[in-house]
Amino acid sequence: MSNLIQRFHATKFLTSANQLNQLPETEGHEVAFAGRSNAGKSSALNALTSQSTLARTSKTPGRTQLINYFEVDPQNFLVDLPGYGYAKVPERIRLHWQSVIQGYFETRKNLTGLIMMMDVRHPMTVLDEQMLRWCESQDLRVHILLTKADKLKRGPAKSALFKVEEALKEFAMPATVQLFSATDHTIGLQDALKILNEWLPRD
Repeated sequence: MSNLIQRFHATKFLTSANQLNQLPETEGHEVAFAGRSNAGKSSALNALTSQSTLARTSKTPGRTQLINYFEVDPQNFLVDLPGYGYAKVPERIRLHWQSVIQGYFETRKNLTGLIMMMDVRHPMTVLDEQMLRWCESQDLRVHILLTKADKLKRGPAKSALFKVEEALKEFAMPATVQLFSATDHTIGLQDALKILNEWLPRD
């Protein structure tokens, strides 16, 4: 087990929050995870921590309705934000989470970056662009995982990567993108772990 995998394998669940005032008072650093409800966010979190059940996965998109905090070590945290864009979620819940997520970006002083999941077959939706605009308004750096890259052949996957790289040039904040698969760990796992390790420095 590499040092990076070993570090994040120690990640454990800390707490959940339904409102901004329920967020834990933490010092140190936190990295948030966001993405459309069917982009494979929970699977990516599990792959990055080499745990099968850290983040709950479901065949029904939109199940993550809380902000879930995971502790990497006492000074570093991963934050799983509710998936967005699932049509069957009631309007009042969608509006609530839009408000909470926007408030989260505006108020968390120790937020060091956002890991954003997009399905490589359907990247840069309108809602993805909205999320990126929130990050831009806070000058928050973003690293995009184009998930489910194992479902495309190399050529189309590279094409999707190039398309997103070009789209990111329209945004002012620092933003990078890579291919990623939660099931084939040869596709992007080590690169994503390096980003996390950089954004969550050990004192």
